[in-house]
Amino acid sequence: MEKIIFATGNQGKMQEIREILSGLGVEILSMAEAGIEMDIVEDGTTFEENALIKASAIAGCMKGKDAVVLADDSGLEVDYLGKEPGIYSARYLGEDTSYEVKNQNIINRLQGVPKEQRTARFVCAIAAAFPDGGTCVVRETIEGYIGWEPAGENGFGYDPIFYVDEYNCSTAQLPMEVKNQLSHRGKALRAIKEMLAGR
Repeated sequence: MEKIIFATGNQGKMQEIREILSGLGVEILSMAEAGIEMDIVEDGTTFEENALIKASAIAGCMKGKDAVVLADDSGLEVDYLGKEPGIYSARYLGEDTSYEVKNQNIINRLQGVPKEQRTARFVCAIAAAFPDGGTCVVRETIEGYIGWEPAGENGFGYDPIFYVDEYNCSTAQLPMEVKNQLSHRGKALRAIKEMLAGR
């Protein structure tokens, strides 16, 4: 394995990925850095299916190259809202809608709902597609609840409204090293790192 290509263009996510996967001794590239431009239709019904769709599509472009393709699909499930936004987290209320608007919409829909009914989780599935055609997928979560107002700058997406009891703050208020230890993506990246190290 000469390199890992991660199917994302999100630089915030790439920073987290590089921090956690460091130590594998391989180059870690985003799709753009690897010169790959693809529009992939994520039409799976679960986080796992969408991650596998992305990883397999990009691996199809990498024939003859010693590269492992990783792809994640992650999102927020709010129990009171029937696990919305779920697999549609990135496209919730429209692809170009800001997370400020998305976060406020969720808070508004939970107006008057007590804490014990505001339970939520971040889910992350990471799929790996190998040069030999094999694939695997891991899934991890972090449990929490939806707060009453956005808070914090150390995060992106839904982090400012997702609170964890253990620290009594949002995941956007956690120091990055703590967030990486707790987060759904951090846990999934460590699981995939362990698997890659053992191959």
